[in-house]
Amino acid sequence: MEQYKHYKSSVGNNLKHIQITTKYRYNMMRKERIKVYCKVAIEEICRRHKIEIVILKVLEDHVHMIVDCPRTFADSKLIQIIKGVSSFLIFRLCPSLRKRYTRGHFWSAGYFCCSIGIDFDRVFEYVKNQDLHH
Repeated sequence: MEQYKHYKSSVGNNLKHIQITTKYRYNMMRKERIKVYCKVAIEEICRRHKIEIVILKVLEDHVHMIVDCPRTFADSKLIQIIKGVSSFLIFRLCPSLRKRYTRGHFWSAGYFCCSIGIDFDRVFEYVKNQDLHH
């Protein structure tokens, strides 16, 4: 990922490694159907907000992704959009999840978000091989 994006008055990229975890670390994505809903919800949100997904891995109790987001997004805003809207869409697609999460919080309050620079290849391999780690 050596190429930079050209904007009106700047050049660069804003690559982020993000990890979000389900509330109470429940294995909610154990079922393939929920895993697909989660992946589709995150992809749809990113498409709507012009966030380019480089790689997305949905595991049983958390999600790893590398995204290239607009340079005007703060980390907190990026996470708010991804977690908030994906939670809303997942509950819409699978209303039975409300039995487990009565307050409507699918994701835990915390998150991991880190800029990726020179270590892109190493981080990409780490996310790609998440199935081997867990």
